[in-house]
Amino acid sequence: MSAPGRLLRGAAVATAILCAYGLGVLSGEGRPDRRAAAGGSVLDEAAAKIGSRAAHPVGRGELDRAAIEGMLRGLGDRWARYYPAARYDDMEGRLNGRYSGVGIWLGSADGDPRVRVASVQPGTAAARAGVLAGDVVTAVGGTPVAGWDVTRVGTALRGRPGAAVELTVLRGRRTEEFHLVRTPVSGGDVTVTDLPGHVRLIRVGAFTRGTGRQVRDAVTGRSPRGAPSGGIMLDLRGDPGGLLDEAVETASAFLPGGLVVTYEPRGGPVQRRTVTAPGDPRTPLVVLVDAGTASAAEVVAGSLRDRDRAVIIGSRTYGKGSVQESVRLADGSAIELTVGRYRTPGGRNLDGVGIEPDVAVSADRPPSVAEQRGRSVLRGLLATTPDKD
Repeated sequence: MSAPGRLLRGAAVATAILCAYGLGVLSGEGRPDRRAAAGGSVLDEAAAKIGSRAAHPVGRGELDRAAIEGMLRGLGDRWARYYPAARYDDMEGRLNGRYSGVGIWLGSADGDPRVRVASVQPGTAAARAGVLAGDVVTAVGGTPVAGWDVTRVGTALRGRPGAAVELTVLRGRRTEEFHLVRTPVSGGDVTVTDLPGHVRLIRVGAFTRGTGRQVRDAVTGRSPRGAPSGGIMLDLRGDPGGLLDEAVETASAFLPGGLVVTYEPRGGPVQRRTVTAPGDPRTPLVVLVDAGTASAAEVVAGSLRDRDRAVIIGSRTYGKGSVQESVRLADGSAIELTVGRYRTPGGRNLDGVGIEPDVAVSADRPPSVAEQRGRSVLRGLLATTPDKD
């Protein structure tokens, strides 16, 4: 794993970065000056030349940011990102479950640069207004977001509690507009619903800090509801991922011990992440997934499938098998880099492949269809489960 204090996350979100290169005219006057800038690097020298000679110079801060983003593009790492200090703080707050916003997770489909709503946190402004997973964000505060990445859209939606923000989305071919009021949001990425037949539906919207503990409490019956004797549906649909540690803890809640995932860091030996504490290996379990199930969520689904602990229901998952690490820079900004790959307990690399469900439910069917199928599978599993001692 990475050094202490560094954050490993399976970031389930990405957008395409398009760069246009314009051709200019070289005057041909003078000879190239090959002398290095005294006391500085070639980048320092280039910044100085731009500042003194360009017809439309920009500030050094903007040049530094452009240089960093250029270096990241040069890596060929589709998940590499640069975050200005304010945006990085926003992201950290979100992963720690503390932020002020409207209650949605954002993502994008592979090959589609548009920013979409990945999931909506129940009880938030977005949920009350009727924002739905799959909605394509077209404007925030009346400003079109074409060309914006996920981080920029998320930053625009967050803000001071009590402040309003207008959200415009495309739903199918219809445009929807919402007037949302930002509120403090914390600790709501896990919701638990008890269904008829003593079935418990555990919905995980994202793997933020504390998610694993909340799932374990729901599984073991430490919550006031007691234990779910009719089986469990773990709903990971639209879950874009989050913290790898929380994914390991979540999977551990359903396993007696053993391997959860292997992590292959660059230049280092393969590391095995095992069950953090014995969980419940007997209560019948199904996991609901779809194309929005990504990264850390795929760690959970893949481990439970390879360990023969759950039946996977839904449509093929996103297919992101890499782990990112964020490194803070001196000015408070940060870069995020892919530092390794993970594999399921069976040795499968899910990158670009995803998880094919055991029971397929077409992605264009209503969400309730997968839930109904899950309850049917649970009844079958329950009928074949030996009575507890």
